[in-house]
Amino acid sequence: MEGQPHGMQNPGAMENGSGARGEERQPATQETIVTEGAAKIVFPSANEVFYNPVQEFNRDLTCAVITEFARIQLGAKGIQIKVPGEEDTQKVVVDLSEQEKEKVEPKEGESLVPGDQHRTAAVGEICEEGLRVLEGLAASGLRSIRFAREVPGLQSVVANDASARAVDLIRQNVQLNDVAHLVKPSHADARMLMYQHQKVSERFDVIDLDPYGSPAPFLDAAVQAVSEGGLLCVTCTDMAVLGGNSGETCYSKYGAMALKSRACHEMALRIVLHSLDLHANCYQRYVVPLLSISADFYVRVFVRVFTGQAHVKASASKQALVFQCVGCGAFHLQRLGKVATASSGRVKFSAACGPPVAPECGHCGHRHQLGGPIWAEPIHDLDFVRRVLEAVSTNTCRFHTSERIQGVLSVVTEELPDVPLYYTLDQLSSTIHCNTPSLLQLRSALLHAGFRVSLSHACRNAVKTDAPSEALWDIMRCWEKECPVKRERLSETSPAFRILGVEPRLQANFTIREDANPSSRQRGLKRFQVNPEANWGPRPRARPGGKNTSKTEERRRLRQNKRKELSEDPAQQAARLKTFPCKRFKEGTCDRGDQCCYSHGQPTPGASAAPTDCLKTFSPSSPGLEPPQDHV
Repeated sequence: MEGQPHGMQNPGAMENGSGARGEERQPATQETIVTEGAAKIVFPSANEVFYNPVQEFNRDLTCAVITEFARIQLGAKGIQIKVPGEEDTQKVVVDLSEQEKEKVEPKEGESLVPGDQHRTAAVGEICEEGLRVLEGLAASGLRSIRFAREVPGLQSVVANDASARAVDLIRQNVQLNDVAHLVKPSHADARMLMYQHQKVSERFDVIDLDPYGSPAPFLDAAVQAVSEGGLLCVTCTDMAVLGGNSGETCYSKYGAMALKSRACHEMALRIVLHSLDLHANCYQRYVVPLLSISADFYVRVFVRVFTGQAHVKASASKQALVFQCVGCGAFHLQRLGKVATASSGRVKFSAACGPPVAPECGHCGHRHQLGGPIWAEPIHDLDFVRRVLEAVSTNTCRFHTSERIQGVLSVVTEELPDVPLYYTLDQLSSTIHCNTPSLLQLRSALLHAGFRVSLSHACRNAVKTDAPSEALWDIMRCWEKECPVKRERLSETSPAFRILGVEPRLQANFTIREDANPSSRQRGLKRFQVNPEANWGPRPRARPGGKNTSKTEERRRLRQNKRKELSEDPAQQAARLKTFPCKRFKEGTCDRGDQCCYSHGQPTPGASAAPTDCLKTFSPSSPGLEPPQDHV
């Protein structure tokens, strides 16, 4: 998704490098020129084309991922890519091996086509055996132009958009950046364009989908138009749907029921991966996740698409239903299928047995909600993630958001790959109404108990662990003994009362361990997003003919708090309170007399919904005085 020019005040000063690098306004043409990465883009001042400066992190990360994908793909063909900023590093490697160069080269050259060992692909040059890239919803063409100017090893880039105004802008920006030899503007419906490239010889090696909202309408065409082992990059910004606010809408778009959960951001990633795999399975294809990121107001997944009937049969065993307790939040996963290998070596696929839970939660007695299916396998290829992390860390000047990319990918490499979803510190402590332990204390207790534990890039206070929910609640029971809860205040039907009514079988040790503090935390990396600018987040949809965004913002500001009651002056408030009877006067305990803000006369009809307790004296003559709340 690109985003519209939203009256950016100072995008270059945004925290964590999430804004645009520069901006110029041309008064004569009423256009805005934005510099991001190596690209310079012209935008109309009106809201005709989408641009969102907060998503520079998304675009930088995409450039880094496609670069490493190109390094792998072209490396298999004997082609070395040249990345800007890496020349010095490569030069050191050559100098160190100069003495053995004459001995090594002849032996290596014998098995290679003459000249292959010297073939290179540079940025901005056409590589005949390079990657064919499609940006299905290009808007201004910023992302496509950045690919052409920053990613080596490309054969062509198709920048497509269904808006004729956007395609005109793409042509203008392509000429401005001198990349007409690489970037080809296209005016078509993205779905029809991808359907027209289903033929194996015409498929794209990389497809980037970054729509406004849900990518669901484009997924069926995308999994057919990407080449064998090709890269599919998908962004979803409809986080309200994926986060569980509208489970039925999520099912209609992604084929899965989303739950309201503290782990909703990772669940959103796994729902998108499930949907991609489900679409691919219809055509005997399957997906392999490379990197799945939840950031800001969207999720971004990078997957490779392969063809194989046997692997497609195993797809059911990669999906799982989620049973989540509505009381304590404990969750259990139930795989849809299972794979068994017979003694003869034959692989057998069958339905899984379940469910893994009783009708009522064993911890608090509440019922379970059923969500999913979700992707239950690892959501990252850690070897690939480390390659991207190493490339960005050794060439920090390449991207404006390099510091944040390093932080996020470092946390990704620390995540437990085989543990879906997570708990949070505040969820565990608020369930039993106790003080919250520190992150290091809880991690140490889990490690002392022999379990694995990690953070999650999707949530700052996440606890991702392979410990069963029984062990986790035992640890919290032990913590409650050190910080006791007033049991008399707990309802007998509350999750806290039932959980704390059981003695822990596991004796937790909260002594801080050195390995409880993850490396990314010790190094102080920028691992989680901070507010980059005022009113940041998803931008309004671009509109044909444009619309003054400043007026839109003003209208949005005026509509804030529109459902709140209008403020009353003290006299009106006092008169309104006098219409309600005083409960303490009725009991004979109110000593305020005529100074009481409530009525000591007969109750007014319809006043039963009013406050039921007497307040202290309220003087209408005191300007700005709020109505008192109790006798004190």
